[in-house]
Amino acid sequence: MSIELNNESGVEVDEAAIQRLAAFALDAMHVHADAELAIVLVDEGAMEQLHVRWMDEPGPTDVLSFPMDELRPGTEDDPTPAGLLGDIVLCPQVAEEQAKTAGHSSTDEMLLLTCHGILHLLGFDHAEPDEKAEMFGLQGEILTAFAAQRRGR
Repeated sequence: MSIELNNESGVEVDEAAIQRLAAFALDAMHVHADAELAIVLVDEGAMEQLHVRWMDEPGPTDVLSFPMDELRPGTEDDPTPAGLLGDIVLCPQVAEEQAKTAGHSSTDEMLLLTCHGILHLLGFDHAEPDEKAEMFGLQGEILTAFAAQRRGR
């Protein structure tokens, strides 16, 4: 799996943990080993520009996802085809504020947002209550399994 991470935010983050979580989530969703994902970390100003341009909403946001080949989750017997999954853009400054509110670490928030962004790239959404239940349930399962794996190291 090709996971490229580019930190343009000026904030130190645990880039290795983000990449490990991304690989873990893609594997859990049975995404082809040759799929490509880009993760970019930007500051609040850059995120606000993207948020206004693509979502027509003011202010910076925590995560934006830009799907490319519209890949969908696979199965163990039938993984997704190889291709460009897309780009996830994260804002560590927004994540840090959200982490304080949620009562967990900035790293945990960045991992949550990375998983959330990947699920969006794979076609999940949370606009409707049933979609939200499915997406957030899956997100919770992936993060719980990843945390268990990290503790077992």
